[in-house]
Amino acid sequence: MKLTYGVSDKPSFGKVVVFALQQLLAILAATIAVPAIINSGAGSEMSASAALFGAGVGTIVYLLFTKFKSPVFLGSSFAFIGSMLAAFAGATSAAAGYAGFILGAFFAGLVYVVIAIIVKAVGVNWVNKLMPAVVIGPTVAIIGLSLAGNAVGDVLGSGKTTSTYVCIVCGLVTLFVTMICSVFGKKMMKMIPFIIGICAGYVVATIFTLIGNATGNDALRVIDFSAFENMKWIPEFTFMKAFEGLSSITPAYVGTVAAAYVPVAFVVFAEHIADHKNLSSIIESDLLEEPGLHRTLLGDGVGSMVGAFFGGCPNTTYGESVGCVAISGNASVVTIFTTAIIAIVASFFGPFVTLLATIPSCVMGGVCVALYGFIAVSGLKMIQKVDLDDNANLFTVSVILIAGIGGFAVSFGSVTITEVACALILGIITNKVLGLKKK
Repeated sequence: MKLTYGVSDKPSFGKVVVFALQQLLAILAATIAVPAIINSGAGSEMSASAALFGAGVGTIVYLLFTKFKSPVFLGSSFAFIGSMLAAFAGATSAAAGYAGFILGAFFAGLVYVVIAIIVKAVGVNWVNKLMPAVVIGPTVAIIGLSLAGNAVGDVLGSGKTTSTYVCIVCGLVTLFVTMICSVFGKKMMKMIPFIIGICAGYVVATIFTLIGNATGNDALRVIDFSAFENMKWIPEFTFMKAFEGLSSITPAYVGTVAAAYVPVAFVVFAEHIADHKNLSSIIESDLLEEPGLHRTLLGDGVGSMVGAFFGGCPNTTYGESVGCVAISGNASVVTIFTTAIIAIVASFFGPFVTLLATIPSCVMGGVCVALYGFIAVSGLKMIQKVDLDDNANLFTVSVILIAGIGGFAVSFGSVTITEVACALILGIITNKVLGLKKK
């Protein structure tokens, strides 16, 4: 993929702000969705603004550990939703539950730190041997394909009272404007297709909503402007709520939190490698070698701790961010750093955060069709040079794709091994078993 700006390039101030806003739009929906899901499932009162602040600070921590060589944004991790629900449910009070969020993120981050120390000692060659292109390629593809249902569901307006056809129009307008700008656009337009696409979709959604309000037709009301009525200006940081619950933390509860978070951290480790392999192929520089897997792990782990300290949600590298880098051709790490700063500053400006939160899911779904598709295609490109006439390779790729797309996930209590992790593990085993014939 041809890059207009490389990792170390520095666009002009005006351009980098626009590029950063595009990155923010790409990761925003998922980042603020996690606290919303936890609030709905656990009855907590997590702050979306605080999650945005935590994501920004966590990303800066990640950039520092990776020596500003890995252009990816960290956002709230969906993998830990089950762990967070378990931590809150097992607490004796809401305050203790918030303390559990921070404690759990510490345990998860500690897993990353331990793995990073091991990687630093033994190197990364074992990673390449364990996960060659025939394994990591289809796994990266699964990361995008496993999210396909979410993107399509958003475009269709699943679970909404708005007409499905209205949602489809908004989603497709967003998608096609994004694609047209990316393919036919000149210079700056070609580099900010998401901003233009989202704006176009938002305008169409606003027109439908105004007509719906004027006629009293709920089917046309795409945007919920009532969010501005209850907006908050200052983020409610998790550590402020958690402080009151420290006295009620018991050894048994600490064990419960550790059991909920630690296994998931090992699962996310596999996805961490897949994300960085994918990003490496885009920027044409092996991030597992330089700055090194140990640094990306430390950045992800410590960044996750910091993110949870402020926002309650452990962070992780975002595929949406990687997709944005690929489609826009902008891998400038300065853009990622600026995105983090904007996220931190914006979290204190209620109207801005609320405005972003009113972007309809069908509009974001239109963008995500392109984003997730790019992730899938970048994974498939990794196996272009793999000999698929060799049945060992063919079976390995087949098993990973079917397991991932089919939703092969396994749960043990509150711990869920995601379809991506299961597909990767199954692929590694298949590749090693069938590889015995070659020895």
